[in-house]
Amino acid sequence: MGSALVGGLLASGWATPAELCIVEYSAAQREALAQRFDGVAIVDQPSPGFVEASGGVVLAVKPDQSEGVCTILGALGIERVLSVAAGISTQRLQAKLGPTGRVVRAMPNTAALVGAGMSAIAGGDSTTSADLDWAESLLSAVGTVVRIPERQMDAVTAISGSGPAYLFLVAEAMTDAGVQVGLTRDQAHALVVATFTGAAKLMEESSESPVELRAQVTSPAGVTAAGLRVLEMKGVRSAFIETVMTASERSFQLGRG
Repeated sequence: MGSALVGGLLASGWATPAELCIVEYSAAQREALAQRFDGVAIVDQPSPGFVEASGGVVLAVKPDQSEGVCTILGALGIERVLSVAAGISTQRLQAKLGPTGRVVRAMPNTAALVGAGMSAIAGGDSTTSADLDWAESLLSAVGTVVRIPERQMDAVTAISGSGPAYLFLVAEAMTDAGVQVGLTRDQAHALVVATFTGAAKLMEESSESPVELRAQVTSPAGVTAAGLRVLEMKGVRSAFIETVMTASERSFQLGRG
């Protein structure tokens, strides 16, 4: 996710290479990042003064590493952090960052890799409107941003953060089904991708709800109706509801440590 954000910031003109710095502990990863982002400073550890007062740090690490990194950042006098670590609350990170620390928590999704991400942001107790504006402008470089209360972040994580994986699983299953009914895998894949892309665009641009759009495709006693009947019989709707509820609970558990 960190690489996706860097790529988006550079591609959109939000920042120049000279204005960014990436901290990466792995030597192999530093080499790969240097080749990908020419002109961006790639270092193995943060140092005093590597962030200007008007800037901040994007915390794109594993959840179990986030508090330790914030302790290091706080010791360096860094006050503003945008965290994309799943499940970790602003309160926990601010406690490690120090009394003047300000944390914006975000949940972007993997579509940020192609500039079509969906991100939700929430500020902590000490966060200012300027901090939220900064975070929103940064994440807007890789997609759409919404502001929410932090108490809704677990639900957002379960839907849009994890959501691409659910859809990829459906796409995988539909591709396998296409092969079963006589298509080549390449043909089935192309059809599934185009169908997902077109349906998403239709939902985005239409004033009608998904229920109404589905009804328009479903003729009485037709092919689509027959297929949908099987999905309902197999409990697909219920499975998705249970999936989101379980993922939301897991996000909550991560936050409790």
